[in-house]
Amino acid sequence: MSVVIGVLVHTRHQEVFRQAASTVSGVTLRWAICGEPAQAGDRLRELLASPGVNGLLIGPRSYEAVRGEVPEDLPMAVARPSSLELALAVARMRSDYPEHRRASIDTFDHHVIQEVATTLGVRHSALPYATGQPIAEIVDHHRAALRNGGVVITPRLEVAEALRAEAPVVDTDLLAASVRAELQDLLLRVKAGQAEDSRFAAGVFQVRDGEDVERARAGLREILLQDPHLAGSWVENRGKRGLVLFAHKALLERATAGWQVVPALQQAERSMDVRIAAGFGLGASVRAGISLAERAAVRAEAEPHSCGFVIEDSGIIIGPIGGGGRRTEFAYRDHSAELERTAREVGLSPTTLSRLVSLERELGGRAVSPSELATLLGITDPSGRRLIRKLGTAELVTSEGSAQPTRRGRPTRLYRLRVGEALGQSGTALD
Repeated sequence: MSVVIGVLVHTRHQEVFRQAASTVSGVTLRWAICGEPAQAGDRLRELLASPGVNGLLIGPRSYEAVRGEVPEDLPMAVARPSSLELALAVARMRSDYPEHRRASIDTFDHHVIQEVATTLGVRHSALPYATGQPIAEIVDHHRAALRNGGVVITPRLEVAEALRAEAPVVDTDLLAASVRAELQDLLLRVKAGQAEDSRFAAGVFQVRDGEDVERARAGLREILLQDPHLAGSWVENRGKRGLVLFAHKALLERATAGWQVVPALQQAERSMDVRIAAGFGLGASVRAGISLAERAAVRAEAEPHSCGFVIEDSGIIIGPIGGGGRRTEFAYRDHSAELERTAREVGLSPTTLSRLVSLERELGGRAVSPSELATLLGITDPSGRRLIRKLGTAELVTSEGSAQPTRRGRPTRLYRLRVGEALGQSGTALD
């Protein structure tokens, strides 16, 4: 089945986006073209109103206008100029203005500017990308930086036009290769999310007390079967006091409001005056799911009140989950609105961001290379480098110099994770 991606892009970049998408298979694009940034909000709402959109690819000019309107649960990617565009711009600078060896650069990510300028031997003043930067602020930065001469390198048309009469300007633009990389990454994230939602899940419910345990179990079974959110699940007896429920992960997540509440717990307490322990397991097979659910139920039984826990085969544990609408407390990940928002802006899943918070704690401030980060997360080296770039864009890592693992090997850059630190500064509880 083809994935449907909505594309919100300015007229200026339309052809580049179409060229980039022409070689990507397995995706259907729905286009929303705007001539002015002020039109981006209306075009976005039209896209979101069309059924079946699985993800959103946004051009750089449009993103500034709609960044607060994208739904939190919709995978999104923003195509912006990267290291390739900057390297080509520096090459043009050296060709067109050979007398200059200083550049004032805006909008590129900090690590991109550092890497390209250092490698190509260009002295530079940098104003890295930040969401919502006013054009006037960028122009003022260049004017201050160019008091001693130099060339302006910018991907922003308004900045280039404002400064062209005052200094040499090299304006950069998106390349199809950069847009294609973002589209492919978005497509993979959407497909991974769909596969994750289809994973097998099991729930184990145990009656903890009461004068007639078997009767309580029968009553709990009726509560579960009558829950419209669990339509499509399968419920069976498990022993004298237990039930086991089978469903897809996406169904159970909807039924528990994203692992925040299990209504059956409160209903059982009110109607039968019994306490219930609920455990949910997310595994690669029926046997694994049930095993994890049983472990989670044992953990829930240790609590003094009716509650539930979730255990995933990745090691993530969520709980305790109450029955009365109280927000979940997360044992190994914080899934607050702030974390959800940050994950969406960075272009990562909340689970990945949570794993990074946990890893940051384990590292204790120690810097790691992209390759080591990939090893620690169980991903490939190219994925580790892409992850570092995404975190760098969001200022969730800081460059900590470089190291040379072997005498003959090339030096590798080191980075310190700042995910937990950034979320903590935003008031998000991490424990």
